[in-house]
Formats: sequence, C-alpha cells, structure tokens
Amino acid sequence: MAQNPLKQIFDVKREELPMAIMMGLYFFLVITSFWILKPIKKSIFIGYYEAQNGFDLLGWHLAAAQAELLAKILNMAVAAVAVTVFTILARRFVRQQLTTIFSIFFIVCYFIYSIFLPRELTAGGQDVAVWTFYLFGDLFSTIMVATFFAFLNDSVTSDSAKRLYGVIGFGGVTGGAFGSTTVAAFIKSVSNTAWMFILVAITLVITGIAIVAGRRVDRTMGASQPPQAPSEGAKAEAGNPALEGAKLVFSSGYLLAIVGIVGMYEMVSTIMDFQFTSTIVYYLEGGAIGEQFSRVYAITNWVAMFVQLFFTSFVMQRFGVGIALLFLPIAAMTGSAGFLIAPILIFGSALNTADNAFSYSINQSAKETLYVPTTKDEKYKAKAFIDMFVQRFAKALAVVLSLGITTIFSEFSSIRWLSIITVFILVGWIATVRYAGRRFNDLTNTE
Repeated sequence: MAQNPLKQIFDVKREELPMAIMMGLYFFLVITSFWILKPIKKSIFIGYYEAQNGFDLLGWHLAAAQAELLAKILNMAVAAVAVTVFTILARRFVRQQLTTIFSIFFIVCYFIYSIFLPRELTAGGQDVAVWTFYLFGDLFSTIMVATFFAFLNDSVTSDSAKRLYGVIGFGGVTGGAFGSTTVAAFIKSVSNTAWMFILVAITLVITGIAIVAGRRVDRTMGASQPPQAPSEGAKAEAGNPALEGAKLVFSSGYLLAIVGIVGMYEMVSTIMDFQFTSTIVYYLEGGAIGEQFSRVYAITNWVAMFVQLFFTSFVMQRFGVGIALLFLPIAAMTGSAGFLIAPILIFGSALNTADNAFSYSINQSAKETLYVPTTKDEKYKAKAFIDMFVQRFAKALAVVLSLGITTIFSEFSSIRWLSIITVFILVGWIATVRYAGRRFNDLTNTE
C-alpha cells in the first residue's frame, strides 16, 4: 500500500505534537523578527551611504556596497564578544532561561533604536546609528537563532530530530515568508519606530513560548534539579569562556567537519550577497533599491517555505542528512554559474534565492540535526563558537577577498568573476558534506 504523502512530510507522533507546535511557533517568531530587521537594516545602510555618495575611511573612498562589506568585518568582533557572553551564560543557564535573558536584552535595544534610528537618510551625521543598527541586526540572528537551536538540540533525540526538524523548520521558513512579505508590503508606510515596537511585542511572545516549552521539556526529561546547577566537575573544568567552545571543536573531527560546512557556506554566501547587492545598486536607484531588496527577500522566503514543506522531512528520512546537505551547495553552484555567464538584474537577484531559499530551509534543518548526537557541552559551547565566531570569521575572509578584488577592479563587470572563486569553494564544501553525512550515520547507527 502506498504511504500517505502527508505522513512523509509531517511524520510527528501524537505525544510530540505540542512540543513541535511550540518550537515551530518559537522559530516562526524568531525568523519573522530577523526578516523584519534584515531589509530595514540593509535599506537604511545602503540608502544612507548612497545618499552620502559613499563612505570615506582614512582617505579610502568606499561605495555603499563596499561599506557594507566593511560592516560585515566588524561583525566578527561583535561575534567574538557574543560567543564569550553566550558561553558564560550557558555554564549556568539553559533552554528557556537563555531565551529570556537574551530577549530582555533585545527588547531594551529595540526601545533605544526606536528613538535614535534615522528618520531621513539624506541628512548627514547619523553614521553611529546606521552602523550600530546594522551590527545589531546581525547580532540578533547570531544570538537568537543559536539560542533557539541550542534549546531544540538539547530537547530531542536523533530519531525524533529527523521527523521534527522538518516541521519545526517549516515554522522558521514560514516566518521568513511572513516577515519579508510584510516588510515588502509596508516598508513605505510604517516608520522605523513602529517596526521597533512591533519587534518588542514579538519578542515578548517568544519569551512566553520558550518558558512554557522549557517547562514541558523539564517535566518530560524528569529533571529533579534546576537546569542551571552545573556539576562540580564542570565548574572545575571551566576555563576561558572565549576558548571553551574552540577546544571542543578542535578535539573532534566531526565538529571540524561542521566548521568546514559552516565556514565555506559563509564565504560563498557573503560573496553571493555582495554580488546581489552590487547588481541592485548598479541597475536601480533611490527608493527602488529598498523595494527590490524587499521583493527579492519575499520571493526567496516563499521558495524556502515550499522547499521546507515538500522536501526537508521527506529527504532527511528517505535519503539521510548527508543528501539533504547537498541541496544548498548545488543550488549555489547553479546560481553562481548563471551570474558568471550573464551578470544582469534578474540573475543577480536570483543569487539571493539560490542561496537563502535553501539555506533557511533544508540546509538549516539538516545542519542542525548534525548536532543532535553530540554532548551537552558541544551543543551549547562548541555550537556557539561555530555559529558565532567561525561563521563571522569566514564571512570576514570573504569580505576581504571581495573588497580586494573590487578595489583593484572597480567596474561592475568585474564582480562576475567572484563566481569562479565560489565554485572552487563549493567543490570543497560538497566533499566535506559527504564526510559529515557518513560520520552522522556512524554516530546514530543509521544506514
């Protein structure tokens, strides 16, 4: 008898349903917030420096898209601080506790930016607000996505992860589609201050969901002690919080493979995003730039939702995590080849979809599943080091490469040649995915 196709997409046991719904909603709201912040921060940054005719740094004149690359380098410093703070807090707090702490921090920041964000991009003297808000938007995704997945990975088994992550991930890509579509529709009519208050309300709901879900996990796991109480051994072994995660990573070939996947993705994604941004700035001007960013993001997230709904759980259960991890590099290679052949607006815009439509759907669910068979310290500390520092370090390498090439070859036509670099990186990425997939099968005793 043929299997029910819906069961292959959403194969959730009855007792798992409440947790799947709560975590799916939690992820929906985190990604909704991210996709509200992303086009706003990017539009403010690019629009501001387009209006100011670029950015000057110690006699070095940068176009708006190049200035954004510089901001991405600064994100590495922010990430280094974030991973240290996350590790310190993870020694004492887990799951809903970490979510609550970080939610309070972001709510305070939203209130601050509701006052200081630029009202008029053509006016000068607003550089501090523009730069810090760009960094803040990236910090949100760094902290809140890492916190969510640390919570989730600490609450499921390897078997349930293959079934649940497709469903829960669908909440995230739906949030991306909802958030980006909402911003695309209302970016002209809703003020930046109003968006900040909307984000405050969303963050309060995230906190409430995390508290309820965390208490359910505690009851299910039969926790008799508060989760924040570390063992004496853990206290004794605690060292420099900035290095704890790194030590765990470099002592494990499996975790190093995850580092390779994350690092190569960030390099490819950063180059593709620079090509995407440069294409839009080259072909459009004024308000059309922000509208195109919002429109492309909306399309990307709708494609991501389709992929997550119809492919993620099915592929992970039928073909395995390793095969699921191949979708993104193959899509990125296709997009890069298209832009290399014809660097026009439609292909430049398609780079974002080729990257993020698969990154935020099947790739994220499969990549996060790799952490399930690891230890608790690896789930929190090693993962924080990878997701925060390694991710930003790889992005910074790609930024330096992009800046170097575009400084020497300043014409827009030279940007297409960055795709040759991405293709070489993608070959290494695919080889690393094959290794990680085999190791995951070994650790979980699956075929």
